[in-house]
Amino acid sequence: MPILKPLLAASLLALSATAMAGQSAADRAAAGEAKLAKALQGRVAGKPVSCINLRDIDSSEIIDGTAILYKVGSTTYVNRPKIGADSLRWDPILVTDTHSSQLCSIDTVKLIDRSSHFYQGFVGLGDFVPYRKPS
Repeated sequence: MPILKPLLAASLLALSATAMAGQSAADRAAAGEAKLAKALQGRVAGKPVSCINLRDIDSSEIIDGTAILYKVGSTTYVNRPKIGADSLRWDPILVTDTHSSQLCSIDTVKLIDRSSHFYQGFVGLGDFVPYRKPS
């Protein structure tokens, strides 16, 4: 029984990846926007910033073809890349090329395949829009 859960999860991920591969760019964009809206539900956008401190980032999440979410405490920063957003997928490893202790809108992120470790593309970051839950 314990092995069935991982196998089921892997099967669902493969099915989801296969379904995404068959989608048009417009369908992927719409699905990405819907996932982003769900992730930000109940949060309010703040003023965009150019940089966030690397040491403060708790986690990141890719929204397919749309954005990268950076969690910093209770704030979620949304970065819609200026270049390469269409190459964003849920699976790659993000390798950030920074020039300071901050992640900034002038930085780039390489996308590396998780299994083969081959380069899959890159994105040029945009501004970071903070989303917070209202007080």
